[in-house]
Amino acid sequence: MPRVIVTGGAGKLGRAVVTELISSGWQVVVLDKVRPPHPEAVFVPVDLTDYGQVLDATHGVEERYDTVDALVHLAAIPAPGVVPDQATFANNMNSTFHVVTAARRTGVRTIVWASSETVLGLPFDTPPPYIPVDEDYPPRPESTYSLVKTLEERMAAELCRWDPQLKMIGLRFSNVMEPEDYAAFPSFDADARLRKWNLWGYIDARDGAQAVRLALESTATGMEVYIIANADTVMSRPNAELVAEVFPGVEIRGELGQNDTLLSIAKARAQLGYEPRFSWRDQVPR
Repeated sequence: MPRVIVTGGAGKLGRAVVTELISSGWQVVVLDKVRPPHPEAVFVPVDLTDYGQVLDATHGVEERYDTVDALVHLAAIPAPGVVPDQATFANNMNSTFHVVTAARRTGVRTIVWASSETVLGLPFDTPPPYIPVDEDYPPRPESTYSLVKTLEERMAAELCRWDPQLKMIGLRFSNVMEPEDYAAFPSFDADARLRKWNLWGYIDARDGAQAVRLALESTATGMEVYIIANADTVMSRPNAELVAEVFPGVEIRGELGQNDTLLSIAKARAQLGYEPRFSWRDQVPR
């Protein structure tokens, strides 16, 4: 059985990722400050800002594991404004450099990490260049958190240039949701601007976990980024109405669909075989 380190495995997305990977035959080692609710996973409490701890844990822990085949890096201060900007930058940038460097120096060549929809220009106070948005335009970070995600993507590109055998896949996750979050969704229809900040997108944690598994299974090498969202928006109101109200004048590329995601997942569908399995519409009476 292959073994994968998952950082942030106790988090909202991390819990779903650990469940998905264990059920798919992976041995999972979680590096986090909090124990995940998975008895099958090996938990190692690690401060990711301490490179010595990260490198040691990547090499193995006596009587528990001794080799690692892949890395999934999810741990981070999860959004802008949670802590002072300097703390966001220091924690997230250094943690990512530490886990990626430790993985490379222990022979790991398969790395999947959580990038972010924020690199697309969220909260879209400056409108997007076109709708639906995709991976074809350069990052537009508008916060310290997003700046770090942009730098991580550039770092991955350079590391893969240095090492052609390395695979680094950045998943630009939308706003992560669990089923208990869906009860609030019908209230969003009252004001189109409540959720305009990410083009009314979301990602069910279970579908996010599917994307992580597919990225690990990919045989590609080099660096790639993918938008990972659900197939629909958080809104019942039609896309054409929302876009006309909130983003008048923005170029429309292709079909908007009635409630199709405006964070294009076409690339992930084509290259990873990603297909969302869950929707809030199946779980909230309307």
